[in-house]
Amino acid sequence: MPHPKSTEEHQGARGRSLKVGARTAAVPAASAPASHQPERTKANDLMRFSVAMPEDLLMDFDQLVARRGLAKNRSEVIRDLVREALVEERSAIPGTLVMGTLTIVYDHHSSDLNDKLHTIQHDFFDNVVSTMHVHVDHRTCLEVIVLRGETELIQTVSNMILGTKGVKNGKLVLASVG
Repeated sequence: MPHPKSTEEHQGARGRSLKVGARTAAVPAASAPASHQPERTKANDLMRFSVAMPEDLLMDFDQLVARRGLAKNRSEVIRDLVREALVEERSAIPGTLVMGTLTIVYDHHSSDLNDKLHTIQHDFFDNVVSTMHVHVDHRTCLEVIVLRGETELIQTVSNMILGTKGVKNGKLVLASVG
């Protein structure tokens, strides 16, 4: 049965190109002649592929590559972006064990805000790994809360904290650990 795939050319680390056509048939490895079987690669072998994009998008991407530093090139940045997307996708799967950092900014003079934030964190002490508190200025504090647990619970705890009156802004960043 035909298996639709985009037409691209993939080149293995050993230099062998594999053509993936628009209607490539899926052939079980056992029935395909040895001359038609793709060369097996190790999990960490690099595979080459080409990417087509509009020139203005490529120019913006090259600026991103330049901002990431001397040790970065297009391939490294693409790998970084793919890893980020995969972590984000895995972290969204219900039941996935994640760790995250919730960074919040708030006015510590806000009425009983510290008590409310501490109560939430104590109610979920099994999920709060650590906190770091920074005094930004006379009124403003920044807090980084390290959380661990299943995706839904970490999202819920984060939303409770972010929704507390007096929290100016914040962001949860998740990493899959399972």
